[in-house]
Amino acid sequence: MTTTTPAHTPMIAQYLHIKRDHPEVLLFYRMGDFYELFFDDAKRASMLLDITLTQRGKSGGQTIPMAGIPYHSAEGYLARLVAAGESVAICEQIGEPGASKGPMERRVVRIVTPGTLHDEALLDARRDNLLAAIAPHQQTWGLAWLELSSGRFSVLEVEGEAEMLAELTRLSPAELIIPESMALPHELAQHRGLRRQGEWLFDLESATRTLCQQFEVNDLRGFGCAHLNAALTAAGVLIDYARDTQRTALPHVSAIGVENRDDAVVIDAASRRNLEIDANLSGSTDNTLASVVDTCTTAMGSRLLKRWLNRPLRQREIVSGRHAGVALLGLDAAYMPLRETLAAVGDMERILARVALYSARPRDLARLRDALATLPALERDLNAVEHGSALDALRVHIRPYPDMADTLERAIIDNPPVVLRDGGVIRDGFDSDLDEHRGMAENAGEYLIRLETRERERTGLANLKVGYNRVHGYFIELPRAQAREAPADYIRRQTLKNAERFIIPELKEFEDKALSARSRALAREKHLYEQLLETLNAELGALQATSQALAELDVLCTFAERAEALDWVRPTLVESTGLAIHAGRHPVVEQVSANPFVPNDTALRHDQHMLVITGPNMGGKSTYMRQTALIALLAHCGSFVPADAAEIGPLDRIFTRIGSSDDLAGGRSTFMVEMTETANILHNATGQSLVLMDEIGRGTSTFDGLSLAWASAEHLANVKALTLFATHYFEMTALPEHREGVANIHLTATEHGERIVFMHRIEAGAASQSYGLQVAQLAGVPPQVIRHAREKLTALEQRDNQENSQGASDEATPGVTSPQQDDLFAQSPHPVIEALGNLQMDDISPRQALALLYEWQGRL
Repeated sequence: MTTTTPAHTPMIAQYLHIKRDHPEVLLFYRMGDFYELFFDDAKRASMLLDITLTQRGKSGGQTIPMAGIPYHSAEGYLARLVAAGESVAICEQIGEPGASKGPMERRVVRIVTPGTLHDEALLDARRDNLLAAIAPHQQTWGLAWLELSSGRFSVLEVEGEAEMLAELTRLSPAELIIPESMALPHELAQHRGLRRQGEWLFDLESATRTLCQQFEVNDLRGFGCAHLNAALTAAGVLIDYARDTQRTALPHVSAIGVENRDDAVVIDAASRRNLEIDANLSGSTDNTLASVVDTCTTAMGSRLLKRWLNRPLRQREIVSGRHAGVALLGLDAAYMPLRETLAAVGDMERILARVALYSARPRDLARLRDALATLPALERDLNAVEHGSALDALRVHIRPYPDMADTLERAIIDNPPVVLRDGGVIRDGFDSDLDEHRGMAENAGEYLIRLETRERERTGLANLKVGYNRVHGYFIELPRAQAREAPADYIRRQTLKNAERFIIPELKEFEDKALSARSRALAREKHLYEQLLETLNAELGALQATSQALAELDVLCTFAERAEALDWVRPTLVESTGLAIHAGRHPVVEQVSANPFVPNDTALRHDQHMLVITGPNMGGKSTYMRQTALIALLAHCGSFVPADAAEIGPLDRIFTRIGSSDDLAGGRSTFMVEMTETANILHNATGQSLVLMDEIGRGTSTFDGLSLAWASAEHLANVKALTLFATHYFEMTALPEHREGVANIHLTATEHGERIVFMHRIEAGAASQSYGLQVAQLAGVPPQVIRHAREKLTALEQRDNQENSQGASDEATPGVTSPQQDDLFAQSPHPVIEALGNLQMDDISPRQALALLYEWQGRL
C-alpha cells in the first residue's frame, strides 16, 4: 500500500513558488492587513522581532509555522531586521479580489536590504547608507559604492589589501558585495551586510554593458573611468544588484564619479580610528570631531560634512576656495540668514531619490514644495555675499523653480496624510474632474439626511436610521421590535442582535453612484499624483544639482558658524612642507573639558621634521599629538582651525600609532597590533606625511622595545616625515645628537610634596622624569603599594648609578646606557643556588656529592 503526500493548499503553493526565487531573504507575504511569514522564515522572524510564532493547520502534510505583522507598522519591524543584517522581500497583492479562481495574484515588488534603503523611517538622516562592491584583480582592488537614497555613485581603484581596507573603513558601507570564492581578510569576515555573489557576475564585459545601459551612453570614456577595469567590474555588479532589489531602473543614478587617491590625504584604518573623526574608540559618536563641527541645519549637509572630514583634500585650489567662502560668510555674520532659511529646506537630496524611484509619499512632496519655496530667499542672500570663493560655483545651481514650486503649491494640501492610499492629498480646485467626483461623494451626507427624514415620515418609525459601513455599504436600520413593521419594499440586508438592516432600490441606486464616485475620485487622485512625480522627474537632474549645492552651502555656513562660535582662525596654505601652529587647541577636548584648555605651539619644517616628546603620563602628550593631526585635517577639509594662527604645508598622508588594543578575532596580541601598524607607517611614510608615534615598543621587554623605538625613529628621521614621537624611553632624547632635524620637547609638570600638578604646556628640551609613581597615586593605587614602589625605585636608581660609575656603556646603540637586559625586579638568589655556587667540586667525593643532591632536593 502506498501513501501520497497531500497537495499544498493553493495559497501555500503560491507562497512556496515565490519563496523559491528568494531563498536567502525573509519573505513578507501580504495577506489583507498583514504581512505573513511561514515555515523557517516565521521561526527566524519570531526570534529576531520577538513576535508570536503560531501554527496555521497543515498543508502538504506539514504543520505550518506562521508569524505576522500589521502592514501599517511594517517599517518599524523592517528597521529592526535590517539593523540585524537581514534582507526582506516585500510581496504585495497586485490582483483584484475575485479576479481569478485561485489565490489573489501577488509578486515581490522590492527587496529591502541594508545597503539599498531609501525609506525615511529606515535611515539615519545624518549618515550615508552605502551599498558597496569590491572586485579584486591581482594586486589591484576595484571598489564601487552607491547611496541609493541620493543617487551618488562612485568608483576607485587601490593597490593592495591594506589600501582597500582603509577605504572600506572610510566608507563604512551598510552592505558589501564580494565574489563568492573570495578569501576574506578577518577585518571583513564579521561584516553584517556581507553578500557573496557568483563569480560569473564579476565580468568586465557584462559590467560595462550594464553601466552603458544605465547611463544611456555608448561607452564610459566621458566619465573618465573606461580604463579602470577592476572598478568597473565592481560597479556593474553593484548596479545589477540594486536594480534587482528595487525592481526599477534607478533613473536618479545617472552618472558615475571617479575618486583619485592622489587627490586626498590618505588616512589608514587604524589612524582613522585613533583620530576619532566620526566614531570614538568605543564605537559611539560622542566626543568626536564630527560631534563638535557638525551643526548643519540640513541632514544632507550633515552627511556631506562627514564625507569631507573623512576625505581631506590635497587639491589646494578647492581647499583655498572653501577657506575663502567661509571667510566671506563670516563677514558681518552673512551665514546667519542663510542658515535660518536652509533650516526649512529639509532633506531635499533623499526626497528627490524617492521621487525618482516613484516611492515618494505625500509628505515628501509637501517638504519638497517647502524647500522650493525657500530658493528665492537663498538666491538673494547668497548673491549678497562677495564673489571670489567656492560660493561662486554654488550660485549657478541655487536658483528658483517657479513653475514647479507653483504646481506643488496648488496641488498638495498643507498637511497631507502619510500615504496616498485613501486619498485626501490633492487640493480642491487643482483638477476639475477630481472636484466633480469628490462633490458627488461628499454630497452623500446631505442626501442621507434627507432620505432618513423622509422615510421616518413615510413609515412612522421614529427610530429609523440610515447608515454606512465598508463591508455592507449603505443601509436602513430598524430596532428589532420595529423590524416587523418595515414596508414591503424594504429588502433585508443584515440581521444584528438588536436590529435589522434593510436596503431599498433608491438607496441601492444611490450607493452604486456614491461608491463609484468615491472610487473614481481616488483613482483620479492617484493618477494626478503619478503625473506630479513624472513632472518632477523631468527636472530631476537640475533639482539634484540644486540639492547638492544646498548641502555644500550648509557645510560652508556651518564652518563659518563654528569659526565664530569657537574662535577658530583661517589657516594659511603654504607650498613648503611643514606645519607651523601657534597656540593650537584640541577641537574636541577644549569643548568637553571642565578646565580651561592650555594651547600649545607646533613647529615641523624641513630643518626640524621630528619632535621627540617626553613627559609624565596624563601630561597631555597624546592630546597634543592628536590636536596637531586634527588641525591639519580640518585645514585640508576647508574649515578654519582651533589656533591663533596656522600655516599648513601639503600633506599626502596622516598616520597615527596611538593607544593599545589586541585583536582577538585576528589572533594578534597588543604588541603584534602595534608592530603591524608601525610597519605600515614605516613602509608608506614620505617626506610629506604627518606621523604620530606614541609609546612605540612598550609591549615587550625594555631593551627590545627601546631598540625598536630607536630604529623606527631613525627611519622616520631619514625619510624626513613630519613626526611627533612620544616616548617614556629617556634614552630616546639622545636622538637629536645623532640625527639632524630632530628636537626634544616635553610636557611640563610640577610637584607639591609627593603629588603632581600637570601644566599641559609644551617646552623645549627633554623631561627630567616620568612621574610614574605620582600618576599611580592619582589613580588610586593603594598607599602601601606606592611606598613599596618608591623603595624599589630608590634601590634600582642606586644600582643603576653604581653600574654607570663602573663605566658601563652601550657601543651599539647611541643613547642606550646599558648593554644588559637584566630582570629589574630580580629577587635574591635561592639558598640552594648560593650553596651550589660556593661548592668546591674538587674537594668532595662522589658519595658526598650524591648526599648533597638529596639534601638540596629536599630544600627545593
